[in-house]
Amino acid sequence: MAITNATDATFAEETKQGLVLADLGAPWCGPCKMIAPVLEEMDAEMSDQVKIVKLDVDQNPETAQKFGVMSIPTLLFFKDGELVDQEVGFKPKEELENIVSKHQ
Repeated sequence: MAITNATDATFAEETKQGLVLADLGAPWCGPCKMIAPVLEEMDAEMSDQVKIVKLDVDQNPETAQKFGVMSIPTLLFFKDGELVDQEVGFKPKEELENIVSKHQ
């Protein structure tokens, strides 16, 4: 499964079913660029366990405001539409995998 790009209009729909890792960031953000390959790897290895969604906070400020995003990247973990975990900043793959495992 490929990483999905969400917008303010599609975010709720994209995160309502199953376990979803939402990456809220921006193209100019250094740590966002650093975490992108980590998320690509996770998508390739764990797409049967978690769906990964990206949201550009500059283009979609409503969703960022709704979840109180003050720093990027902010990683939101949803289980069947409910926010179950949140991380801010770059995180290593192992740490993200542990969070996914915790919420399965």
